[in-house]
Amino acid sequence: MASRIAFSSMRAAARPRAAAALPRHAVRAMATSSNPPPPEQRASELMEKLPSSPGLLTKGTSAIVATGLAATAISQELYVVNEETIILVASIIFVTYLSKMIREPYKEWAEANIARIRKVLEGARAEHTHAVQHRIDNVAQLKDVVSLTQGLFAISKDTAKTEAETFVQQQKVAVAAEVKSVLDSWVRYEQQLKEAEQLDLTRTVIDRVLVDLKQEKTQRDILMQAVAEVEQLVKNKAV
Repeated sequence: MASRIAFSSMRAAARPRAAAALPRHAVRAMATSSNPPPPEQRASELMEKLPSSPGLLTKGTSAIVATGLAATAISQELYVVNEETIILVASIIFVTYLSKMIREPYKEWAEANIARIRKVLEGARAEHTHAVQHRIDNVAQLKDVVSLTQGLFAISKDTAKTEAETFVQQQKVAVAAEVKSVLDSWVRYEQQLKEAEQLDLTRTVIDRVLVDLKQEKTQRDILMQAVAEVEQLVKNKAV
């Protein structure tokens, strides 16, 4: 009962100050409102806006406790309602209304940004997945690289062996050609020596024959031998 009387006195004391603090056009607009909401609707809206905790307090209990505390503070002159209080209450109401008006656009904007970021992340994840899958496919194509490398190694080994044998044969052929060249040079040298010796011998014989032919005895012997041969032919009636 005391809290109700204190609340009535607080409302009566705050009404003139609130009317003086509000602008005239706001008061006129409130006075000339054609369809004001009924008190039951306003009370239900206020009850809905009050905070509550399901485990401890209900909204009605919160309103009663808040009203009792305010009435007690005002009745005990712990708090005096003045213009600052009206401005504070109006500011709280305005901020609450503004936050309620901004909540939905901000929520839509935040959801749009979240959707955009989610789309970018999903696209990046899809690209990364595609790149990883492409890499896996490329690696899968190289699964036979071990056997292929072993086959190529065997072929390269045979090729190296064949090249080594070919090199050995080429060296043998080169050595044989070198030996043949040396032997041919020795044969040519010996042949040249023989030809030179035969030429010297022929010249010596010719010189001796010429020297002998220049001697009278030799000429006479040759002449006598020729005459004897002619006589022998005459005797034999060969001429």
